[in-house]
Amino acid sequence: MLNRYQSTTMRLGTRLRAREAVRPPPPVAAKVDSDPAIPAVSTPVEDLQLSSVRVNWQLKAILPVGFVLLAGLLLFILATVSLRDPERHAVLIVAGAGAVAICSVLIVVLAYVIQRPMVELQEKIAQVSEGNLDVAVSFAKRNDEIGDLGRNFNHMMEQLRESREEIERLHRTQMTRAEHFATLGELATGLAHEIRNPLAGIAGVIEIVGRDLPQTSPARAVVKDVRLEITRISRTLTDLLETARPRRPEVRWSNLNTTVEHAVMLARQQVLSRPIKIELQQAPDLPEVEHDSDQVHQVLLNLLLNAVQAMEGPGTVRVEIGSRDGLASVAVSDTGRGISAQNLPNIFRPFYTTKGDGTGLGLSLAHRIVEDHHGRIEVNSVVGKGSKFEVLLPFSASAASIPA
Repeated sequence: MLNRYQSTTMRLGTRLRAREAVRPPPPVAAKVDSDPAIPAVSTPVEDLQLSSVRVNWQLKAILPVGFVLLAGLLLFILATVSLRDPERHAVLIVAGAGAVAICSVLIVVLAYVIQRPMVELQEKIAQVSEGNLDVAVSFAKRNDEIGDLGRNFNHMMEQLRESREEIERLHRTQMTRAEHFATLGELATGLAHEIRNPLAGIAGVIEIVGRDLPQTSPARAVVKDVRLEITRISRTLTDLLETARPRRPEVRWSNLNTTVEHAVMLARQQVLSRPIKIELQQAPDLPEVEHDSDQVHQVLLNLLLNAVQAMEGPGTVRVEIGSRDGLASVAVSDTGRGISAQNLPNIFRPFYTTKGDGTGLGLSLAHRIVEDHHGRIEVNSVVGKGSKFEVLLPFSASAASIPA
């Protein structure tokens, strides 16, 4: 009987192998991607089909184990061919029961160890996407990779909460400052107009009085000082109006050397009676720069006057024109007292000044004008050795304003 069973099994195996031999090959379309001679082209339909197929992770984890157990059962079948039917059936039942038990235990372990943390993590991420940052996972205390994931997630949420609080605080501060500056701007505009009209009358009266005074009168020196003070007040009012009602730059292509030279010429008039020398190094080969000549002239004149005021005795102010990093560059350096490290971050803030007679609007206005030209100002300073302000402007302001 055993020999008859073995012969029947051998014939069945022979027939199965024969059927496998005559089975038609798989469709060619299934091998297109593996053929090196034919490039793999992914169409939007294929991508949609691939993205729509979702295989559960439990199935991915169980399939390899199932294949191994199935292979073990086949080996048991081959190993028990020589046994009698009752004994063979008993062995197969034990093996099958063991496989089912192993799969069940594996599913339970995976569900407890991996699935529960993953489900919790998905729920927390869903809450975060709705704006709730006060979340934390409970599996962060585990001493394994899943625990590391939980701790990293909780740490990330803590950082996000701190960042949100900092952003909200900064937003409140900025809004308060914006309201404050808006109020100051309205006040400055009205005040400037109220002061300018009587100041113009005072200037006219002083001019008439100065003409009527005799040449030998000592009051002529006082009249000269009054004129200088009126000019200073008028300049302060102009800065206030420019800060309160900023004007957009009217850019056009022009020679930056001419703009800088004009500012240097006016600054030299201010230091005729002082032992200060202003040097200018032009760049004749520099292409034309698209800028507002009046506003850039105002920026450079402010930097030059600040450099002059930073030197109490003899000194040199050097102005260099060139290009750096694809931008037009104008550097103003002096040999003055320099700026301390604690004051350097605040020099462009409105109304911030370290000079007793300053308004703190000059550098703030210069910084805003340069930003309106899509440029920047860089500052390097060493106390006791001097400062260097470098204005960097794009050659084409219209091209620089296009967002990347």
